[in-house]
Order: sequence, then structure tokens, then C-alpha cells
Amino acid sequence: MAISTTWSITNMTHVDSDGGVIKAYWSCVANSDGDPSYSAQNQGKILCTYDASAPGYIPYADLTENDVLGWVWDSMATDDVTADEAKAAQEANVTARVQNQVDDAATQSTGFPWAS
Repeated sequence: MAISTTWSITNMTHVDSDGGVIKAYWSCVANSDGDPSYSAQNQGKILCTYDASAPGYIPYADLTENDVLGWVWDSMATDDVTADEAKAAQEANVTARVQNQVDDAATQSTGFPWAS
């Protein structure tokens, strides 16, 4: 059984006058294939600061989901953890939770002993 992860931006808040994003809501979902399918999700939000006059500023209308996901992963970085490591840790967390569901299902059953 394979487990895949999907990142998405689920919502954003921006300033109407210049399009600057001030909040981005994200989700990282892991799903197993097969029947039944199992899933787990981590989600959160980041607060953004921007400078509409900065050279790297991307106008709101030109943003892609990948641009904003990059901000999310960068925001997870610390002095000890890179953005890529933080992203991988989120994916490992939801993947492990799905694997636990798969393992539990393989060793547990439901029902009643008196039902046929």
C-alpha cells in the first residue's frame, strides 16, 4: 500500500489596495491507496510581511500556489532545520499517522461475536 502526500494553500488574506498577502493557510495531507483508504492531515497558517516596492515582490494576481508554498516551507525553517527538512518532517508525520491506521486495520476487527 502506497502513501502519498499533497500540499495545498487552503486560503489567503491579502490587502485590497496593493495585493500584499498577510496570511496564508496551508494543509499537508497524506493518503493511502487501496480500499479502504486512510488519511491524515496537518494544517496551519503563516503571517506574512511584504514590501510592495521590493524587487522580488510578486503581484497578487501573478502568485502561484507554489510561490506561497515556498513561503510556508521557508517559515518552518529554524536555525537548526532547513525549509526542506521542515517540509520533510511534516510529510513524515502525516505519513506515519496513515501507516499507523493501516497497521491497526491489519490487526483489528469490528463486529459482534453473536452476529453472523
